[in-house]
Amino acid sequence: MKGFKNRKILVLVLAASLVLAPVTARAGVADIITFLTTITSTLKDGVGQVLNGIQSIHTRIRDFEQRVLWPLTQIDQTKRLIGQMRGQLGGLAGQIHSIEMNSATLLTPAQLESLLRSRKAGAIQQVQLAFNRLYNTIPGANDAREPDRNVMDAGDSVAMGSLKTAIVSDQASEQLLKVADGLEQQTATSAPGSAPLLTVQSQVASLQSQAMLQRMLAAQLRQEATRLAQDNVLRKRSAAAARNLRNQMEQILTRP
Repeated sequence: MKGFKNRKILVLVLAASLVLAPVTARAGVADIITFLTTITSTLKDGVGQVLNGIQSIHTRIRDFEQRVLWPLTQIDQTKRLIGQMRGQLGGLAGQIHSIEMNSATLLTPAQLESLLRSRKAGAIQQVQLAFNRLYNTIPGANDAREPDRNVMDAGDSVAMGSLKTAIVSDQASEQLLKVADGLEQQTATSAPGSAPLLTVQSQVASLQSQAMLQRMLAAQLRQEATRLAQDNVLRKRSAAAARNLRNQMEQILTRP
């Protein structure tokens, strides 16, 4: 309404100018009006058609994206489905995650188990002390033979390495669960076309999980190799004892 009044005032001013102005001034105003009319016609007929064509192309591209590339209806259905699944499974997952797993009843084993299930890499420094309190330290040089002490030390070192790796793995698993939960939330609220970004994030998290699984597998292989080596040590000692016994028997039998 205000624009209409402004145009009306402008027309009245131009009309008054034509009536009151001299003939030469009227000719100049008429030329200006003709020039403006020509510009308006050019913008409307020439440039306007091009702009309308560009707008039509943009409209068709947007329709193609919404119907074929990123169908809004199906995306909204998927978001609602993800929200329903999170609502149904989120509570169950929380209950499973909150189940108390500690089983030790005595004080010293319970302290070690609490550290092992803490899912905190900062607790690794305390594991050695709790481990020694439960399984004792290596005997001194005057209390055990050197070969026995070496086997004990090797077994304890591999066991400690596996326990520390397990703690770090639990912490990494906790972080990966948070990343997975964040990806679920982003999926439920993400805009069309952001699927490649979410896919990259999930692939990176998957690679991190696989790397941690490889570390756990390596720790398990080291532990198994150490156990086999310790079993083989017993066989070697048995063979050495049998050889010594045989030599002693031969010496006894060959005495005059």
